This record gives sequence, structure tokens and C-alpha cells, in this order.
Amino acid sequence: MKVGCFTPLLSALPLDAVLKKLKGLGIDMVEFGTGNYPGDAHLHLSLLDDAGKLADFKSKIADSGLTISALSCHGNPLHPDQAIATKHAEVCRKTVLLAEKLGVDTVVEFSGCPGDSASSKFPNWVTCPWPPDFLEILDWQWNEVVTPYWKARGKFVADHGVKIAIEMHPGFVVYNPETMLQLRDIAGKSVGANLDPSHLFWQGIEPIDAVRVLGDAIHYVHAKDTQMFPINLPRTGVLDTKPYTDERNRSWMFRTVGYGHSAEWWSEFISTLRMYGYDNVLSIEHEDSLMSPDEGLAKAASLLNQLVIKEKPAAAWWV
Repeated sequence: MKVGCFTPLLSALPLDAVLKKLKGLGIDMVEFGTGNYPGDAHLHLSLLDDAGKLADFKSKIADSGLTISALSCHGNPLHPDQAIATKHAEVCRKTVLLAEKLGVDTVVEFSGCPGDSASSKFPNWVTCPWPPDFLEILDWQWNEVVTPYWKARGKFVADHGVKIAIEMHPGFVVYNPETMLQLRDIAGKSVGANLDPSHLFWQGIEPIDAVRVLGDAIHYVHAKDTQMFPINLPRTGVLDTKPYTDERNRSWMFRTVGYGHSAEWWSEFISTLRMYGYDNVLSIEHEDSLMSPDEGLAKAASLLNQLVIKEKPAAAWWV
């Protein structure tokens, strides 16, 4: 298992400085955004049309001693505004093609979220089964929008030798292990989970138990923590819509690895991932509003480098 970094937190730096910084922190792998919500500060889809620049980019990564773990294009290809949906879906399509050319086997995405009908203007994330119209919306979303798109998407990525890792994120139709496995049944085994513990913690889902539920459906892992604030929970519950920067009044906030849950928790999480066959990367994502990107990245890298299981076990004498 290796430690990686998702680079939007370093978007103010040029690529050479990013690679040097990551290597200096003992990070082995790098995840680049290619557009949609993460932006494309360090890797542009225009490389698809320029073989020379593509070769230069590959050489620069190889010379740095780093390896690309994934490309990320989190967006909403199911958005009810067709212009947004088309734009996001095209970025996702091209990202798979670029991953194929770079020899990268994983693309991280969101599932997307439709509206409540064909005439909607905004996405509609359904969170309860009553009154009955909510279940009608959910049925329409999955049958009329989610299934056609993801059936075709699953075949497309499989044809190009790439896996999709869906980040289970509230606000989209896939936000927990159950909805992840529901989508995987539709799209096929080329589509699996990007397991980001931070989005599960605040929903009341223990990520270690989620590993056991998802098993070999885990394609990728983000390393990000969440801190709960019980003093505020009685007022808001976990569905808290206050800005992330209103830390004093929120019921939870995203934290740097180790600042929401202990090193002991992270060591068990890593061991459980290994137990269930995941031996790829823990890609650090920084969204801790109490720490600068430099401090948060350095602390996360330091802790994870102490905990990751880097070598596969030899055959035991008792087996």
C-alpha cells in the first residue's frame, strides 16, 4: 500500500513544485484533476490532441519518481440542466481516454444526481421515503436517468481498460455502500467505490464496517477525516447546511487525517482494507479549514507513512 495525494490543494503551485513537494514528504503517488469540480490546474485534457506534450508530461512524472494513481473529474453528468450535464459528461469521457493513454487504470467520479423530472432545473437529492412523491422521484431518477447513463458508461470504461471509482458523496444518488452496490449492479464491475471515510463518518456509517460491506467493489481510497461536534448535534443533526467555514456552529467538519480519528483507528482501517484485498493507494485529500494545505498535507503524510502496510506478507510457516 502507498501514500498518495490529490493535488487540488496545491493548485496555486506549478507542476514541478508540486512533484518536488510531494516527493519530499515521502509521497509515492499523485492524483490529478482533469476538470469539472476539481479543476485541471496540473493536467489538461488538451494533451489528448498533442502527442508531444503528452510524452513530455509522462517523462516529467517518471523523472520525479512518482506514479499517477488516478485521474479525477468529479462532476454531475446527470444534471437536469442539459448544458451542464453534457459538459461534465464530456470531461468524464475524455478523462477515461487520457487515462488510457497515460497507462492509468482508475478515474474518480461522482455518480451524479438528476432533478425530479425531465423539466427540472436543479438536482434533487432524495433523503426520505415519505410523502410518497419522494419515492416516485427516486424511481424516476434511477430508471430513466441513472440506469441508461451508467450502463453505457460502464461498457465504455471497460472497453478502454479503465475502472471508475465513484466517490460516495451526499447530494448525489450514490452516497453510501448500498447505493454504490446498486449502481455497480447496473454498470458492471468496471465501476466501484472511491471509499472516502470523511463522507461516511458524518452519516453515522463506520468506514471500517463499510469496507466489509463493499469488499472487492473498492477501487480507490481517499484519506480524509471528519470530526463530529456532539455539542451542536442536538440543534442541527447531521444534515447541516451551514458553510464549512462556520466551524463553531456546525455539527461536523472535515479534518486532516488523525484530527478526527486516532492513529489507532486509521491503522485498523488500513489493515481491514488489506484484509479485503485493497492494496493500492491512500490518496490524501485536504479540506480542513483549520489548517493550511501545507500543514494538513504534511501531517497527513507523516501519520500515514507510519501506518501503511508496504510489504505483502510472506507465506507463514503454519499455513
